Amino acid sequence: VQLQASGGGLVQAGGSLRLSCAASGSTLDGYAIGWLRQAPGKERRAVSCMPSDDDRAYYDDAVRGRFTIVRDNAKDTVYLEMNSLRPEDTAVYHCAAGDTCVSLKHWGQGTQVTVSS
Repeated sequence: VQLQASGGGLVQAGGSLRLSCAASGSTLDGYAIGWLRQAPGKERRAVSCMPSDDDRAYYDDAVRGRFTIVRDNAKDTVYLEMNSLRPEDTAVYHCAAGDTCVSLKHWGQGTQVTVSS
C-alpha cells in the first residue's frame, strides 16, 4: 500500500490543522494506521495510532487531549486532527500502515507542520 500524508502548513501557536493520510493502489481498511513525527535533530516518534479494529487509539503523552485520530471508511482516509498546537509540535509528520500499531511497515512521504510562537 502506498500512503500520502497531506494537510501540513504554517500555523500560529494555539491554532489547528488536520492532516490526512490516504492510500493509492490499495485500501486502508484492515490496517493499523499510525502518525509519527520527526523534528530536526530528534528521533522519529509515534504520535498516534488507530488499530485495525478501530478500538482504543494510542496517543503519545505529549499530544493526548489535543490531537485526535479519526478513520473515515467512506473516504478511505485517516485524519489527525491537531488542536492547541505548540511550537514543539513542529516536525515532519508521516503516516504509516501495518498489521498492528507496533508493526507499521508501509510509509509515505511526510508533510511539514510548522507552529510559530
